[in-house]
Amino acid sequence: MIDKSVPKKEIQYYKSISDLCKALGVRKPAHPLIVIINHDEISSNKVRYLVHDFYMISYKSNLKGKLKYGQGYYDFDEGGLIFVAPNQALSVIDDDECRGRSIFIHPDFFAGHPLFKSITKHGFFGYNINEALHLSERERDKILHVFEDINDELETSIDDTSQELIISYIEVLLNYSNRYYKRQFITRKAVNSPVIEKFEALLNNYYVTGLALENGIPSVKYFSDQLNVSSGYLSDLLRSLTGLNSQQHIHAKLIEVAKQKLSTSELTAAEIAYELGFEYPQSFNKLFKNKTGMTPLEFREHLN
Repeated sequence: MIDKSVPKKEIQYYKSISDLCKALGVRKPAHPLIVIINHDEISSNKVRYLVHDFYMISYKSNLKGKLKYGQGYYDFDEGGLIFVAPNQALSVIDDDECRGRSIFIHPDFFAGHPLFKSITKHGFFGYNINEALHLSERERDKILHVFEDINDELETSIDDTSQELIISYIEVLLNYSNRYYKRQFITRKAVNSPVIEKFEALLNNYYVTGLALENGIPSVKYFSDQLNVSSGYLSDLLRSLTGLNSQQHIHAKLIEVAKQKLSTSELTAAEIAYELGFEYPQSFNKLFKNKTGMTPLEFREHLN
Protein backbone atom coordinates (compact mmCIF):
# COMPACT_ATOMS: atom_id res chain seq x y z
CA MET A 1 0.00 0.00 0.00
CA ILE A 2 1.11 3.52 -0.69
CA ASP A 3 2.28 5.33 2.42
CA LYS A 4 3.47 8.91 2.03
CA SER A 5 4.26 9.25 5.74
CA VAL A 6 7.15 6.78 5.70
CA PRO A 7 10.44 8.24 7.06
CA LYS A 8 12.91 8.69 4.23
CA LYS A 9 15.62 6.76 6.03
CA GLU A 10 13.43 3.62 6.02
CA ILE A 11 12.84 3.68 2.27
CA GLN A 12 14.92 1.46 -0.02
CA TYR A 13 15.43 2.38 -3.69
CA TYR A 14 15.50 -0.03 -6.61
CA LYS A 15 16.57 0.72 -10.17
CA SER A 16 16.30 -2.76 -11.67
CA ILE A 17 13.64 -5.47 -11.68
CA SER A 18 16.27 -8.08 -10.74
CA ASP A 19 17.34 -6.19 -7.62
CA LEU A 20 13.71 -5.79 -6.56
CA CYS A 21 13.02 -9.52 -6.95
CA LYS A 22 16.15 -10.39 -4.98
CA ALA A 23 15.16 -8.03 -2.17
CA LEU A 24 11.68 -9.56 -1.98
CA GLY A 25 13.03 -13.08 -1.98
CA VAL A 26 11.25 -14.18 -5.16
CA ARG A 27 12.69 -15.98 -8.15
CA LYS A 28 14.79 -14.21 -10.76
CA PRO A 29 12.65 -12.51 -13.46
CA ALA A 30 12.44 -14.09 -16.91
CA HIS A 31 12.61 -10.63 -18.47
CA PRO A 32 14.85 -7.84 -17.14
CA LEU A 33 12.17 -5.14 -17.62
CA ILE A 34 8.94 -6.79 -16.44
CA VAL A 35 7.87 -9.31 -13.83
CA ILE A 36 4.70 -10.65 -12.20
CA ILE A 37 5.06 -11.41 -8.49
CA ASN A 38 2.63 -13.50 -6.47
CA HIS A 39 2.35 -11.81 -3.08
CA ASP A 40 2.33 -15.08 -1.14
CA GLU A 41 5.75 -15.91 -2.65
CA ILE A 42 7.42 -12.90 -1.03
CA SER A 43 9.77 -14.45 1.52
CA SER A 44 11.95 -11.53 2.59
CA ASN A 45 10.90 -9.39 5.54
CA LYS A 46 13.82 -7.03 5.09
CA VAL A 47 11.96 -4.73 2.69
CA ARG A 48 9.14 -2.79 4.27
CA TYR A 49 9.06 0.41 2.24
CA LEU A 50 10.50 1.06 -1.19
CA VAL A 51 10.71 3.42 -4.13
CA HIS A 52 11.30 1.94 -7.57
CA ASP A 53 11.62 3.16 -11.13
CA PHE A 54 8.76 1.02 -12.41
CA TYR A 55 5.04 1.13 -13.05
CA MET A 56 3.15 -1.19 -10.74
CA ILE A 57 -0.31 -2.66 -11.28
CA SER A 58 -1.29 -4.62 -8.19
CA TYR A 59 -4.32 -6.80 -7.58
CA LYS A 60 -5.02 -7.36 -3.89
CA SER A 61 -7.62 -9.98 -3.02
CA ASN A 62 -7.76 -9.16 0.68
CA LEU A 63 -8.56 -5.45 0.72
CA LYS A 64 -11.25 -6.26 3.25
CA GLY A 65 -12.83 -4.09 5.89
CA LYS A 66 -13.44 -0.42 5.31
CA LEU A 67 -11.09 2.26 4.03
CA LYS A 68 -12.10 5.84 4.77
CA TYR A 69 -12.80 8.00 1.72
CA GLY A 70 -13.75 11.61 2.41
CA GLN A 71 -16.79 11.39 4.66
CA GLY A 72 -17.65 7.87 3.53
CA TYR A 73 -16.09 4.44 3.20
CA TYR A 74 -15.24 1.92 0.52
CA ASP A 75 -15.66 -1.82 0.99
CA PHE A 76 -13.15 -4.05 -0.82
CA ASP A 77 -14.76 -7.44 -0.26
CA GLU A 78 -13.93 -8.60 -3.80
CA GLY A 79 -10.46 -7.07 -3.83
CA GLY A 80 -9.22 -4.29 -6.03
CA LEU A 81 -6.52 -2.79 -8.22
CA ILE A 82 -3.85 -0.33 -7.12
CA PHE A 83 -1.76 1.62 -9.62
CA VAL A 84 1.63 3.13 -8.83
CA ALA A 85 3.79 5.29 -11.12
CA PRO A 86 7.60 5.30 -10.96
CA ASN A 87 9.23 7.00 -7.96
CA GLN A 88 6.30 6.67 -5.55
CA ALA A 89 6.88 5.33 -2.05
CA LEU A 90 4.91 2.26 -1.06
CA SER A 91 4.72 -0.47 1.53
CA VAL A 92 5.35 -3.96 0.19
CA ILE A 93 4.43 -6.17 3.13
CA ASP A 94 1.14 -5.52 4.93
CA ASP A 95 0.31 -6.30 8.52
CA ASP A 96 -2.28 -8.86 7.44
CA GLU A 97 -1.79 -11.82 5.13
CA CYS A 98 -0.71 -10.54 1.72
CA ARG A 99 -2.63 -12.05 -1.21
CA GLY A 100 -2.75 -11.11 -4.84
CA ARG A 101 -0.39 -10.39 -7.72
CA SER A 102 1.63 -7.39 -8.84
CA ILE A 103 3.08 -6.50 -12.23
CA PHE A 104 6.23 -4.35 -12.21
CA ILE A 105 7.12 -2.77 -15.55
CA HIS A 106 10.17 -0.65 -16.28
CA PRO A 107 9.29 2.29 -18.59
CA ASP A 108 12.02 1.11 -21.01
CA PHE A 109 9.85 -1.93 -21.76
CA PHE A 110 7.59 0.42 -23.74
CA ALA A 111 10.45 2.11 -25.63
CA GLY A 112 9.55 2.69 -29.28
CA HIS A 113 5.86 1.96 -28.61
CA PRO A 114 3.09 4.63 -28.34
CA LEU A 115 2.31 3.37 -24.83
CA PHE A 116 5.64 4.83 -23.68
CA LYS A 117 3.98 8.28 -23.80
CA SER A 118 0.29 7.46 -23.56
CA ILE A 119 0.54 5.52 -20.28
CA THR A 120 0.94 8.83 -18.44
CA LYS A 121 -2.54 9.81 -19.60
CA HIS A 122 -4.07 7.21 -17.31
CA GLY A 123 -4.73 9.37 -14.27
CA PHE A 124 -5.27 6.45 -11.90
CA PHE A 125 -1.50 5.99 -11.64
CA GLY A 126 -1.64 9.13 -9.48
CA TYR A 127 -4.59 8.10 -7.30
CA ASN A 128 -4.30 7.53 -3.55
CA ILE A 129 -4.74 4.12 -1.90
CA ASN A 130 -8.29 4.96 -0.77
CA GLU A 131 -9.14 5.57 -4.44
CA ALA A 132 -8.22 2.03 -5.52
CA LEU A 133 -10.38 0.36 -8.15
CA HIS A 134 -13.02 -1.83 -6.50
CA LEU A 135 -13.86 -4.84 -8.66
CA SER A 136 -16.99 -6.90 -8.99
CA GLU A 137 -16.53 -10.67 -9.24
CA ARG A 138 -16.94 -10.56 -13.02
CA GLU A 139 -14.50 -7.68 -13.39
CA ARG A 140 -12.01 -9.42 -11.14
CA ASP A 141 -12.11 -12.53 -13.33
CA LYS A 142 -11.44 -10.47 -16.47
CA ILE A 143 -8.51 -8.66 -14.86
CA LEU A 144 -6.95 -11.84 -13.53
CA HIS A 145 -7.35 -13.45 -16.94
CA VAL A 146 -5.24 -10.65 -18.47
CA PHE A 147 -2.68 -11.08 -15.67
CA GLU A 148 -2.48 -14.76 -16.60
CA ASP A 149 -2.06 -13.98 -20.32
CA ILE A 150 0.89 -11.74 -19.49
CA ASN A 151 2.38 -14.38 -17.22
CA ASP A 152 2.02 -17.06 -19.92
CA GLU A 153 4.00 -14.93 -22.36
CA LEU A 154 6.70 -14.33 -19.77
CA GLU A 155 6.96 -18.08 -19.23
CA THR A 156 7.66 -18.66 -22.94
CA SER A 157 10.85 -17.72 -24.76
CA ILE A 158 11.15 -13.94 -24.98
CA ASP A 159 11.19 -12.48 -28.49
CA ASP A 160 9.92 -9.41 -30.38
CA THR A 161 6.49 -10.96 -30.82
CA SER A 162 6.09 -11.78 -27.12
CA GLN A 163 6.95 -8.19 -26.18
CA GLU A 164 4.31 -6.85 -28.58
CA LEU A 165 1.76 -9.29 -27.17
CA ILE A 166 2.57 -8.33 -23.57
CA ILE A 167 2.22 -4.63 -24.39
CA SER A 168 -1.12 -5.33 -26.06
CA TYR A 169 -2.28 -7.18 -22.92
CA ILE A 170 -1.18 -4.25 -20.77
CA GLU A 171 -3.20 -1.91 -22.99
CA VAL A 172 -6.23 -4.17 -22.55
CA LEU A 173 -5.68 -4.10 -18.79
CA LEU A 174 -5.50 -0.30 -18.79
CA ASN A 175 -8.60 0.00 -20.99
CA TYR A 176 -10.57 -2.30 -18.70
CA SER A 177 -9.40 -0.22 -15.73
CA ASN A 178 -10.62 2.98 -17.39
CA ARG A 179 -14.01 1.38 -18.01
CA TYR A 180 -14.31 0.04 -14.48
CA TYR A 181 -13.33 3.36 -12.90
CA LYS A 182 -16.07 5.10 -14.90
CA ARG A 183 -18.48 2.47 -13.64
CA GLN A 184 -17.25 2.99 -10.09
CA PHE A 185 -17.81 6.75 -10.28
CA ILE A 186 -21.43 6.12 -11.33
CA THR A 187 -22.36 3.16 -9.12
CA ARG A 188 -20.90 4.77 -6.00
CA LYS A 189 -22.82 8.02 -6.20
CA ALA A 190 -23.82 7.62 -2.55
CA VAL A 191 -20.15 8.05 -1.69
CA ASN A 192 -19.24 10.45 -4.49
CA SER A 193 -22.14 12.90 -4.25
CA PRO A 194 -21.03 14.41 -0.91
CA VAL A 195 -17.56 14.94 -2.40
CA ILE A 196 -19.01 16.83 -5.36
CA GLU A 197 -21.34 18.84 -3.15
CA LYS A 198 -18.49 19.81 -0.85
CA PHE A 199 -16.33 20.74 -3.85
CA GLU A 200 -19.04 23.05 -5.17
CA ALA A 201 -19.50 24.58 -1.70
CA LEU A 202 -15.74 25.14 -1.34
CA LEU A 203 -15.57 26.71 -4.80
CA ASN A 204 -18.47 29.06 -4.05
CA ASN A 205 -17.07 29.92 -0.62
CA TYR A 206 -13.67 30.75 -2.14
CA TYR A 207 -15.13 33.78 -3.90
CA VAL A 208 -17.81 34.70 -1.35
CA THR A 209 -15.25 35.02 1.45
CA GLY A 210 -12.66 36.85 -0.63
CA LEU A 211 -10.02 34.11 -0.55
CA ALA A 212 -9.17 34.95 -4.15
CA LEU A 213 -7.88 38.36 -3.04
CA GLU A 214 -5.59 36.70 -0.53
CA ASN A 215 -4.49 33.55 -2.35
CA GLY A 216 -5.12 34.18 -6.04
CA ILE A 217 -6.96 31.90 -8.44
CA PRO A 218 -7.77 28.59 -6.70
CA SER A 219 -5.81 25.56 -7.82
CA VAL A 220 -7.08 22.03 -8.27
CA LYS A 221 -4.67 20.94 -5.53
CA TYR A 222 -6.28 23.37 -3.08
CA PHE A 223 -9.63 21.61 -3.45
CA SER A 224 -8.21 18.08 -3.53
CA ASP A 225 -6.35 18.79 -0.28
CA GLN A 226 -9.54 20.12 1.31
CA LEU A 227 -11.46 17.04 0.18
CA ASN A 228 -8.70 14.57 1.09
CA VAL A 229 -8.56 13.05 -2.41
CA SER A 230 -5.90 13.13 -5.13
CA SER A 231 -6.10 15.83 -7.80
CA GLY A 232 -6.40 13.27 -10.58
CA TYR A 233 -9.20 11.35 -8.89
CA LEU A 234 -11.17 14.53 -8.22
CA SER A 235 -10.90 15.65 -11.85
CA ASP A 236 -11.85 12.23 -13.21
CA LEU A 237 -14.76 11.94 -10.79
CA LEU A 238 -16.12 15.36 -11.74
CA ARG A 239 -15.65 14.69 -15.46
CA SER A 240 -17.47 11.37 -15.21
CA LEU A 241 -20.48 12.75 -13.33
CA THR A 242 -20.71 16.35 -14.63
CA GLY A 243 -18.83 16.38 -17.94
CA LEU A 244 -16.30 18.94 -16.65
CA ASN A 245 -13.00 18.33 -14.88
CA SER A 246 -11.82 20.30 -11.83
CA GLN A 247 -10.08 23.05 -13.80
CA GLN A 248 -13.12 23.55 -16.03
CA HIS A 249 -15.35 23.83 -12.95
CA ILE A 250 -13.01 26.46 -11.50
CA HIS A 251 -13.04 28.45 -14.76
CA ALA A 252 -16.83 28.18 -15.04
CA LYS A 253 -17.26 29.57 -11.53
CA LEU A 254 -14.75 32.31 -12.21
CA ILE A 255 -16.63 33.42 -15.35
CA GLU A 256 -19.92 33.28 -13.48
CA VAL A 257 -18.61 35.61 -10.76
CA ALA A 258 -16.99 37.87 -13.36
CA LYS A 259 -20.27 38.25 -15.26
CA GLN A 260 -22.07 39.09 -12.02
CA LYS A 261 -19.56 41.81 -11.18
CA LEU A 262 -19.61 43.21 -14.71
CA SER A 263 -23.39 43.45 -14.70
CA THR A 264 -23.98 44.72 -11.13
CA SER A 265 -21.00 46.95 -10.36
CA GLU A 266 -19.02 49.82 -11.85
CA LEU A 267 -15.66 48.14 -11.23
CA THR A 268 -13.24 48.24 -14.13
CA ALA A 269 -12.18 45.02 -15.82
CA ALA A 270 -8.76 45.36 -14.17
CA GLU A 271 -10.33 45.76 -10.71
CA ILE A 272 -12.53 42.72 -11.28
CA ALA A 273 -9.51 40.74 -12.44
CA TYR A 274 -7.73 41.64 -9.19
CA GLU A 275 -10.72 40.59 -7.05
CA LEU A 276 -10.88 37.27 -8.88
CA GLY A 277 -7.27 36.51 -8.07
CA PHE A 278 -5.57 37.37 -11.38
CA GLU A 279 -2.11 38.85 -11.19
CA TYR A 280 -2.43 40.43 -14.63
CA PRO A 281 -5.67 41.84 -16.15
CA GLN A 282 -4.56 40.60 -19.57
CA SER A 283 -4.84 37.01 -18.34
CA PHE A 284 -8.39 37.65 -17.14
CA ASN A 285 -9.35 39.27 -20.45
CA LYS A 286 -7.91 36.34 -22.41
CA LEU A 287 -9.72 33.69 -20.35
CA PHE A 288 -13.01 35.61 -20.39
CA LYS A 289 -12.94 35.98 -24.18
CA ASN A 290 -11.96 32.35 -24.62
CA LYS A 291 -14.96 31.22 -22.56
CA THR A 292 -17.58 33.76 -23.73
CA GLY A 293 -16.42 34.98 -27.13
CA MET A 294 -16.33 38.55 -25.82
CA THR A 295 -13.93 40.68 -23.81
CA PRO A 296 -15.18 41.84 -20.39
CA LEU A 297 -15.86 45.34 -21.78
CA GLU A 298 -17.71 43.93 -24.78
CA PHE A 299 -19.82 41.84 -22.44
CA ARG A 300 -20.71 44.93 -20.36
CA GLU A 301 -21.52 46.95 -23.45
CA HIS A 302 -23.70 44.11 -24.71
CA LEU A 303 -25.73 44.26 -21.48
CA ASN A 304 -26.33 47.95 -21.96
